[in-house]
Amino acid sequence: MPDAPRVLFYGSPDFAVPTLRALIDSPYRPIAVVTQPDARAGRGKTLRPPPIKELAADHGIPALQPARLRDPAAIAQVGSLRPELQIVAAYGQIIPVEILDLPAHGTLNVHASLLPRWRGASPISAAILHGDAETGITIMLVDETEDTGDILRQRATPIDPSEHAGQLSDRLADLGAELLLETIPDWLDGAITPIEQQPELATRARRVKKRQGRIDWTASAEHIARHVRAYTPWPAASTQLGETPIRITEATVGHGEATASPGMILSAGQNIAVCTGSGVLDIVRLQRAGKRELGAEEFARGTRDLVGQRFGSGHD
Repeated sequence: MPDAPRVLFYGSPDFAVPTLRALIDSPYRPIAVVTQPDARAGRGKTLRPPPIKELAADHGIPALQPARLRDPAAIAQVGSLRPELQIVAAYGQIIPVEILDLPAHGTLNVHASLLPRWRGASPISAAILHGDAETGITIMLVDETEDTGDILRQRATPIDPSEHAGQLSDRLADLGAELLLETIPDWLDGAITPIEQQPELATRARRVKKRQGRIDWTASAEHIARHVRAYTPWPAASTQLGETPIRITEATVGHGEATASPGMILSAGQNIAVCTGSGVLDIVRLQRAGKRELGAEEFARGTRDLVGQRFGSGHD
């Protein structure tokens, strides 16, 4: 068996953790990782390392954290590692051509969609929001533009109608790690013929911004239910009740017709039934800003005269 190549891994968030863990436990243990700089997070704005940096440290793997991978100093630092194969999983920066040209075996990306559908930064949220029946993982070659490289291997998985983005992301992260380890030896042995993407089938999933979590109650109940799933846990499906910001964390399409203006609360029991632009939304779980998440029934018991009140646009 030939010697394993020198592998350099690029990744940052939780999605990338199963892939790095799988590589560490395989013949393709990375010589180093490249990840985003530490960032401030939480109420105290504490400086926190990316999950990939923490995992790498636990296994004695050095981490590079350039603010801009395009900077000449960062390119030189990566070049000094002499990578022979690069693996990318949700890194968060575009990799410049000077770095893509380094490894003899190329740069492979673990992408959370069935390319060319949902190129871009937020494929998981996009697939749920648009009501896709399935999604999957693509192992692809990285080229100079975002998610346009040739496909090496794909694996599909159905999207459960009750699954939110965080849950689907966890499943796809595990699937991606598994598929990557199946792909690498075949790729190194020359047993895979890359398949060019069909650009006419491409769709784009742009980076999600916090304001996109705001619920538009004039949309249909079906769309709002997908909205809640697509933006849980982040940026969260947000609305407000009076002056109180509310996050809705679970909702389903209810029965009956909308008989009042969008956002009006019709009933409150096991679920909170709300009028939408078309149909009724049943809220199952929700959360006041700064408070713990509650089931609809417990929330209703703690809210005076809830029925007849109206949800408005979120702004938290």
